[in-house]
Formats: sequence, structure tokens, C-alpha cells
Amino acid sequence: MSFRFRFFCVFVTATTLLSSVAQSQAPSLKPFKDDLFAYPATLSSDTNGAYTVLDYREMRDINQRDEVPERRVHAQYTDTGVRKVQQDLLLKTDAGDVRHVAVGKTEGAGIIVLYLHGQGGSRKQGVDDFTFGGNFNRLKNLMAANGGLYLSPDFPDFGDKGAAQVAALIDHYAEQSPGAKIFVACGSMGGALCWKLAARNDTGRRINGLLLLGSLWDESFFSSPAFSRHVPVFFGQGSHDVVFPVEKQEAFFRSIIAKSKAYPYPTRFVRFETGTHGTPIRMTDWRGTLNWMLSKAP
Repeated sequence: MSFRFRFFCVFVTATTLLSSVAQSQAPSLKPFKDDLFAYPATLSSDTNGAYTVLDYREMRDINQRDEVPERRVHAQYTDTGVRKVQQDLLLKTDAGDVRHVAVGKTEGAGIIVLYLHGQGGSRKQGVDDFTFGGNFNRLKNLMAANGGLYLSPDFPDFGDKGAAQVAALIDHYAEQSPGAKIFVACGSMGGALCWKLAARNDTGRRINGLLLLGSLWDESFFSSPAFSRHVPVFFGQGSHDVVFPVEKQEAFFRSIIAKSKAYPYPTRFVRFETGTHGTPIRMTDWRGTLNWMLSKAP
């Protein structure tokens, strides 16, 4: 065996070991009411577990979980003490004034998560403690308890102006927390902004993950800086979503995998069987998803 070949083998082994160590040392969010927010039973899965179909049931997952269906979750699902670290703020930027709610550390955060609402929503949707089964309250508590920052902004549209304002918001808080991993979750039409942010030279090279919740697809992603960096992408979709058909989002998910055969792209798809348009916002396991993203983030 030649010296050059032996050196190559040692180098590859060392590189693999360092990569494994780095992944094992990836930051991980501490639990918050994990038993209450655990996924229901898995009906099926494929693509080595990247695609999963879950047993969603409206009677159990809305009617039994909520004190007033779709309006107020039962008290055990929330902890409103997190409001002590919640602020309604206004950031002046070159792209315009950005009203937003911030929860957690506005400086020195280790992780930053943004939620971008859909049509007819506002910054208040993403911080409502009682709707969507208490899932936003859980996200707020996860960020506050783990030295993170959660942001829920207003924006003027789902086009370039909206993207510019969200990008300015990300830029501001990234400068305040230079070591933070940044993840953007987009509900419904807010997904248009997720894809625009991925395509921008500034945010596309800065964000570390995208979450599409009952949202849309955009093939321009394949030519984006975010795609070239293998930014992890999570899809949550209800099988009965009449706004954005699940079949089209599934096809887009599989096209991401197909374009990355040499290096498996970090993407996951959770299909909530019988779920509707808003189901992924209610049911997505924030802690499990964000911990996976932290382990894969560039």
C-alpha cells in the first residue's frame, strides 16, 4: 500500500470522525411538554424515514385538545409565564418600518426562529398562546428556555417588499446574535417569502433552515444560495389541504431529493392524514424538527 493511499485513507477516516463528532455535539433544545405535543402514530414512511404519514384525527387532535375548538386550548398545553420576555417592537429599516413581536433574547441568542404568517394574518398570530392547540406557546417557551429568540413580524405583502423587510429584520437580529442559527417557518402563503429569502444573496447565505407549513412550492429554490448550501427544509402538509394540494408539495419534496443524489439533501416531509390547511401549524413538533435542523444546519 503506497504512502499516498494510506494518507488518503487516514484523512477520510479523520474527516468522517470529525463530522460525526460535530453532529453529535450539535446544540439541542431542552424539552417542553414533549409528551403533550408528541406526534400521533405513524401510518407509513419511506425514503429512509424522511417522508412520514401520521395518523391525524380532528376529534382527538382538535376537539379533545381544545377547551373551545380552534379558539382556546386546554390549560395544560400552555405556560403563559413566557410573556415576561415578550415584547411588541418596531424596527426602522431602509426597507420600511417592521412591527414585530420578539420573545426571548434580543442579543446573544444561540438560535433565532421566525414565523411568517399567511394571507390575512398578522404578527399577533404567531404569538397567540391559545390557538393552534397551543403550538405557538410551546415554540415561545422553547426559545425562551434555550437562550433563543423568536420573532413574529408584520410585513406589507408576499412579494419583494415583504421579503426586503423580513430580510432587514433578520439582518438586524443576526448582528445582535452573530453566533445564532436562523430558521424561518412559513405558514400558507407566507411560503412565498420563504422561497424569496432563500433566493436572496444576503438571507440565502445566512439562514440555516426553512419550515413550510401548509404552504407552497417554488422551483426557483434549486438555483438559490440556500439550496447550494444544503439548508435543511421541512414540509408539513395536511392530506386534505384544498389551498395547496398535498400531491404537489410531495412532488416538490421528492424533486429536491432527486436533484441531490450525490449528497442526500437534508429534507423531511410530514403528511398529516385527513388534516386540512392549518393542521401543520397546530401539529408540527417544533422541538423535534428544530433539533433535526440544528444537527444538519450549514
